[in-house]
Amino acid sequence: MTFRNILHKIDDNGERYLLLPLYAMIVITIFMEVFRRFVLSYSSIWAEEVARYAFIYVSWIGASAAIKERAHIRIDLILPLVGNRGRAMIMIFGDLVTIVLAVLAFWWSLESVLVSIKFGSVTMACASVWPGFWRPCRSGSP
Repeated sequence: MTFRNILHKIDDNGERYLLLPLYAMIVITIFMEVFRRFVLSYSSIWAEEVARYAFIYVSWIGASAAIKERAHIRIDLILPLVGNRGRAMIMIFGDLVTIVLAVLAFWWSLESVLVSIKFGSVTMACASVWPGFWRPCRSGSP
């Protein structure tokens, strides 16, 4: 297998390779925290945040995979009624709307990221900007 084939495989399935470990991390962290809280009568201060950030990453990476495969919910009532040219124009319009919304999400989240850089995280050892980096930099594009 050549390097180019490996890169192509990562490009085709990269989101799936990331989602499984993140799901596993959520399940293990929540299970461990429930066990610690109810059996050992001790809870950690970091587990909730780790599970929350992993869930956010799963949401954004899953959205990226859905955009890549055009699997988001859409109303395709008009598409069968128009020809190939009209269908292409509707798809391009949808992609442009997606790009505009992604740019708006990036712009509106910059303030939150800058605050995270300035103040850091109370419970986690790293600055909270790194787990929260999903806000302006979601992966994937159409």
